[in-house]
Amino acid sequence: MEEKHCNKKFRMGIIGVGHIAKAYVENILKLDNVEIVAASDLSAEKAAAFFEKYGLCNVRIYDDYRELIDKENLDAVAVCTFNATHAECAVYALDRGVNVILEKPMCVTMEEAADILRAEKKSGKIMFVGFQPRFDNNIKEIKNIVESGKLGKVYYIRIGGGRRRRIPNRSLIEKKTSGFGALGDIGCYALDMVMNAIGYPKPLTVSGYKSSYFGANPKYNDPESAKRFDVDDFAAGFIRLEGDIIIDFITSWAMHIDTPGDTVILGTEGALRIPSVECWNGTMSGNMILYNDVDGEQTETSLPILPEIPEGLFYCKLKAFVDACREGKGKSPIPSSEIVYNQAIIDGLVRSSELGKEVEIVIPEI
Repeated sequence: MEEKHCNKKFRMGIIGVGHIAKAYVENILKLDNVEIVAASDLSAEKAAAFFEKYGLCNVRIYDDYRELIDKENLDAVAVCTFNATHAECAVYALDRGVNVILEKPMCVTMEEAADILRAEKKSGKIMFVGFQPRFDNNIKEIKNIVESGKLGKVYYIRIGGGRRRRIPNRSLIEKKTSGFGALGDIGCYALDMVMNAIGYPKPLTVSGYKSSYFGANPKYNDPESAKRFDVDDFAAGFIRLEGDIIIDFITSWAMHIDTPGDTVILGTEGALRIPSVECWNGTMSGNMILYNDVDGEQTETSLPILPEIPEGLFYCKLKAFVDACREGKGKSPIPSSEIVYNQAIIDGLVRSSELGKEVEIVIPEI
């Protein structure tokens, strides 16, 4: 019975055929017994041309995601739209009994996140936010080290990273479509890496800052994009978590330095240094270093980089999603109960930066 179920074609739809949809389609095509049957986009003509490039001329095209979901007997949809429409697409699909893989960030506001979680709970379906770095062996090793007790009690984390100058432009630079800039685009990855490592404790308060000195300046961005730019290109924050843990956080699309420093996790029995990268959406840039005491002597242990997964992290996350949907147990490989904390921190950083003071984080009851 189980074998018959696995051999059944898994029917997927794609909502939005922008830049990120390429990675979804290319990796869905590698999965066994999975087919893309339909898609929607604001431009049906663009969507048709997009799928023709992949030889998928039989994909039915809609210009409204609601019509796509209502008319097609789908097992799941991949939501690859603007950040600002993540919530409405996810809620609509879940309300109609369709599993959802949602491109990060989860959404824009905490209220939207709560709406998604309510729809997920009511539907009993999978709601999976696509943080593919979770499947990287080296990212997993960070969590393994923390859980092993080698660091003792973790009390302080500094998460570095960020780009010296690489503004993505496209729809990501306008608040009406993206909601925020570097904070939500790459900052969510950094937060997930360290929050996952320490078990996603509940965030309590945040003090945030954001700026846009580069993106809106034609000296550092092309003039037309600079005119449209109204989001952050740099963000920082001080985050207090349950368990007396602090996260000192920085992320950036543009600044006058190649990195603000490595990521550091400090514990009562040891510490871990993680080499900085532009964006925590892949693997390591170099060896991690474990600091601890052995027989009363201070030691530093360089941890060799573990091999990358040949199939790629995007493939791994899509396979994990499809497998979870096929199991039919409503259990996501990356629980939304964790990612809502990620969203709450981002939401809090935005509110704090706009108010100019520390704010409390309140997680709605679901």
